[in-house]
Amino acid sequence: MILCDKGLFTLHTKNTTYQMKANSYGVLLHTYYGPRVSGCDLSYRIQYTDRSFAPNPDEDGGSRLFSLDAMPQEYSTCGVGDYRLPSLELELPCGSRSADLRYKSFRLEPGKYALEGLPAFRGPEGETLVVVLEDAAAQVDVELWYGVLEDYDIITRAVKIINRGGKTVKIRQAASLCLDFQRGDLDLITFDGKHVLERCPNRAPLVPGTRSVGSVRGTSSHQHNPFVILCEHDAGEDHGLCFAACLLYSGNFEAAVERAQFEDTRLVMGVHPYHFCWPLAPGESFTAPEAALCCSKEGFSTLSHRLHRCIRERLIQNPWAGQPQRVLINNWEATMFDFDAERLIKIAESAAPMGIGLFVMDDGWFGARDTDTAGLGDWTVNGRKLPGGLEALVPRIKALGMDFGIWIEPEMVNEDSELYREHPDWALHIPGRSKVRGRQQLVLDFSRKDVRDRVYGDLKKVLSSADISYVKWDMNRSLATAWSAALPAERQGEVYHRYVLGVYDMLEQMRRDFPSVLIEGCSGGGGRFDAGMLYYTPQIWCSDNTDAIDRLRIQYGTSFCYPVGTMGAHVSAVPNAQTGRSVPIETRGLVAMSGTFGYEMDLGQTTEEEKEIIRRQISFFKEHCKLIQEGDYYRLSDPFQNGPYTAWQQVSPDKREALVSIVTGTAHGAPPFLNLRLKGLDPALCYHVNDEGSYPGDVLMEAGWPLPMPWDDYQSAQLYLSAV
Repeated sequence: MILCDKGLFTLHTKNTTYQMKANSYGVLLHTYYGPRVSGCDLSYRIQYTDRSFAPNPDEDGGSRLFSLDAMPQEYSTCGVGDYRLPSLELELPCGSRSADLRYKSFRLEPGKYALEGLPAFRGPEGETLVVVLEDAAAQVDVELWYGVLEDYDIITRAVKIINRGGKTVKIRQAASLCLDFQRGDLDLITFDGKHVLERCPNRAPLVPGTRSVGSVRGTSSHQHNPFVILCEHDAGEDHGLCFAACLLYSGNFEAAVERAQFEDTRLVMGVHPYHFCWPLAPGESFTAPEAALCCSKEGFSTLSHRLHRCIRERLIQNPWAGQPQRVLINNWEATMFDFDAERLIKIAESAAPMGIGLFVMDDGWFGARDTDTAGLGDWTVNGRKLPGGLEALVPRIKALGMDFGIWIEPEMVNEDSELYREHPDWALHIPGRSKVRGRQQLVLDFSRKDVRDRVYGDLKKVLSSADISYVKWDMNRSLATAWSAALPAERQGEVYHRYVLGVYDMLEQMRRDFPSVLIEGCSGGGGRFDAGMLYYTPQIWCSDNTDAIDRLRIQYGTSFCYPVGTMGAHVSAVPNAQTGRSVPIETRGLVAMSGTFGYEMDLGQTTEEEKEIIRRQISFFKEHCKLIQEGDYYRLSDPFQNGPYTAWQQVSPDKREALVSIVTGTAHGAPPFLNLRLKGLDPALCYHVNDEGSYPGDVLMEAGWPLPMPWDDYQSAQLYLSAV
């Protein structure tokens, strides 16, 4: 619900309220965001007083009671007296870098807005408010777009900058989100890490100054995620006020938080200003990516439930939705590059009888691809490995009752490839400097349409040659030397952003041409795990680390924002390739089951006992897939605390079913007796727990369930609850 009254704008969702107001000077002030309140004018909370060294605009008239440096603002600027984090920086024709935005107009539109060429939460449900600000001297309009998804408790924001003048203006920074709080007593939670250990929560109280996370790697990165939480000091899973901000963007980003001098807090999030410069000629516009806001006064679990539901229902577009879940097997860890058609068929023949429904052929099927030093860019089938091409291989896989999927890495090129020999200028590279390689490959200039057209044309022929229902889109290095041969010197600041737009463009083409194909995103695992990619790829390979114990931490951190059904998770062989650790097959399966679920191993090499366990795992997952992937997700413990166990729970929306998963840590002598308190059940219902009797919901939540005594390292157990 959106209410507008003489410059006062109030946005209500089911449980939250967001408000802003244009004051008498035309400055758009942020008055409130938090739990839902009645729709009165909340600007009474803003105090006007003289602050030393806080400059005053001309309109203040010498009273010294109004300063932008002391006001909570809806979209901050620089160069006009606010020294805190800016949202917008313009370079004007005179060389100055400032912006002075004042309220101009507004409009209401039915349904949730969409953004051309950029991901965004979908309507038609919802409402859109557009508030127009202007810099009259620069002749620039800034449109602040707000989408209200009332039933989901989500408010989205986007920004459009329009040059109304007669000279070119350069955008040096254009954040998607600015959020001011009139308090400084908050914690910031970011989700950080590295390759094979992504999205680990880091929580710390704000202190005076600025803290930021971001990426200048050309992707959202393994190191930091474009999702943050601000919360009260005592907030936890089940209590406390907390705010989430999520950027729907897959390239360079920055999320910066400043606790300023007057104990106020500002969050700014958007495209990273590093190497960013976007010229706007007269009449041109620039649209910043969408950001989403969510608020909960009941702690992190409720925050996650709201985000998960909205991402599943209003962001992801899954062509497999509503179909029986297909468990997959991928050949990569079993074969690496060393395979041919017969070896792939042998792996598929061992997997099909166990109930696996999708075979995915990974890297090594194309060009001269026997190692990672050659072949990328040459998207033609390697006839030596696959005689007769996919036209011969895929029907043999299909005859086993399995669908077929394929791995691609469209954004990359090896120097040892026909494509590079034909078009060396198609790789991002600074003239006169030595090359910077990653995994022995260079990055194709996806900011160029001619490059994308050639690569996609080759891939389209491959995808059209056989019955392919799944594509794994990988990207195995970060960008560097981001210089495009297709742009003049004064426009090189566009390359990083145009690259991301190019990736989105090709993904959208692929979705249009192959609407029944599910695309899984990947960037060395979780290097591009963000809401922007989820708009195009309904699931993302969560991490290259398949070790079940490390995955407890990776999937735990990921779950704060992203639903279980988006997390690519597989069972791999032991000792694990990343850690050397050996974990029981039961535990590996249980952990992977809290994801998209699949196997990354040659099942023909397993024992008969392991085969029977795998059959049971697959059968159980198929039976309970809807509960696992769409149920409300509860984190029952924190794996970063190194406790005796890690546990989590899924509860169906009607609360009549639940699944509890438990993994023990390192075993010790004389372990304590522990009871696990469950969550999210209906206290008035009675639940049957496995084959061990029936118990009231309130008893299971308050008194708990006795944990099994650990008899070895990394054991696991599951409790399936159904209402009697």
